[in-house]
Parts: sequence; structure tokens; C-alpha cells
Amino acid sequence: MTPRIAVAAVTFDRPKELAVLLDSINAQTAAVDTICLVDSGKTPAREAAGLHSNVDYVRSEANLGGAGGFALAALKAVASGARWIWMMDDDAEPADPECLATLLREAEARDLEAVVPLVTAPGQPDRLSFFFRLDGKVTHSRAEVEKLGFLPNDGHFFNGALIRSDVFFKVGLPDMRLFIRGDEVDFTIRLRKAGIRFGTVTTTAITHPHAFSETQHVFGAGWHVIVPESAFKRYYYYRNRGYLIRRYFRVRSFVADVGGYVGYFAQRRDLRGFVGWARSFTTGLRGKGFAPLEDQKFQ
Repeated sequence: MTPRIAVAAVTFDRPKELAVLLDSINAQTAAVDTICLVDSGKTPAREAAGLHSNVDYVRSEANLGGAGGFALAALKAVASGARWIWMMDDDAEPADPECLATLLREAEARDLEAVVPLVTAPGQPDRLSFFFRLDGKVTHSRAEVEKLGFLPNDGHFFNGALIRSDVFFKVGLPDMRLFIRGDEVDFTIRLRKAGIRFGTVTTTAITHPHAFSETQHVFGAGWHVIVPESAFKRYYYYRNRGYLIRRYFRVRSFVADVGGYVGYFAQRRDLRGFVGWARSFTTGLRGKGFAPLEDQKFQ
């Protein structure tokens, strides 16, 4: 008997992408009982949501960010009584109708509490949107990762992640304070600390926009930094990196970030960029800078 499944999805002003996602979810061979959709966009997405009878639409007048949206959507999904929660951003799409069924089968066969598919770039099925580190080097090659078959205790949350509902009682919901960029890292750390059995299976995938240009190598292929393209994303990424280093006392990450970003901005003689990174990063290290979006001073 197929267990009850709920989708926890978030959307922000992407009605076309949302329509594609909802259609693809309801075209899965494994039936989804409820789609808990949190909409924080400036323009409500009720029209797209209304085309599907199993959508539980939640309108948020406050911009909760990805972290807050996923937290609310996941809580609604757990409250529905579902056994499994499938996490989805509005610009993601399962690669084929068997995606969910494959995740369920792999979770059962491997006795996993959370299972993650590969995430491929739209129109580039051979390239992964988010890199894996293999033998000390980063790779976006799907073929290289597929050779491993299964990657225990590793995965890119939240897009496409299938999580057993009781996991949220053990590790909590995504941390809405992180807003965007870093909430998935925080959640992954909590999974590992709690001993949750999870991993990435390479036998299925979803598509999601990539950010290839953000990965900047500093001292060869083994040392890189992430530099988001907008000031808004840079602030949250740098701040949240600092905060997570503080929260979990991640000494290696501290050394890697300080050395990497100092080297990156020094190589480019970018004093303004360095000052922006240092200000945001140290804000996070001090555990400061958390407030509603309208009160943020990220520039």
C-alpha cells in the first residue's frame, strides 16, 4: 500500500514555472495526496493553484524567503498526516513521471529517512546544477556522480528531497531566520548530528536553474568560494555562512572562508567587494542581523 505523500512547495512570482511544477507533480505515477503551497509573491498565484484540486494554498502577505516558506509548507504537510514530505521550489521540475516512485523505492530499499535526487540544469541533463566534491575536487558532471550509485549522508536540499514526516520532529523545521542561502546547509547539518539516515540516489533527477557562474576557484581546483551575482544574495549568503560557522563551531569552514575570500578579492583588487563580504560575514559570526526583510540592512 502506497503511503500518504504531501508536497511542501514554495512560490514567489513565478506563475508559469509554478504551473509546470504542479502539472508535473500530478503526473507522477506515485500519487500525491496534498500539495501544500506557500505563496509569498507580490502577485498571488491563486489562478495556477486553483487548477489542481489537491493544492492546499497558503497566502503569505509577508515575504518569508525560501527558509520561512519551506518551514510553513513543511509544517502544513506534516499536519496533513502524510508519511512522506516531498520538498519543491516553484522553478524545479521532476525529470520524469517515475521520479517520486523511484525515490520511494530507494528509500524503502536502503532504509532511508530522507532521500534526495540529482539536480540537473534545465536543458543540460548531463550537468548538475549544484556541484559535488569528489576526491577533493568539485564536479558538475552527472556521469561522474552516477558512477557512485548512492552518496550516503550527502545531498542538496531542499529541491526534490523526500523526507519522512517524523524527521521534522527530530531535527525541526527549516530555520526562517536564514531567509535564503544557507537554510539547506543548516538543515543538512542537523540531519547529520541527529543521525538521520539520508543520501542522494543517482537513478532519478529533477531540474532546477543552476548558478555555475557563482563558483569561483581561488587556489586551483581544490579551493573555491561562492560569489552570488546580486548584492541581496551576497549579503544573505555571507551572513549565513558566518552564522553557521558560529552556531556549529565549524573551524575548517572558517579557515576556508577567510582564506578563500581574502584571496579572491585580493586577486581582483576588489576592496569594495572585500569590505562587503567582511561586513556581512562578521555580522553572521556575531549572531546579528536577523530581522524581517523590510528591516534588513544588506547593502
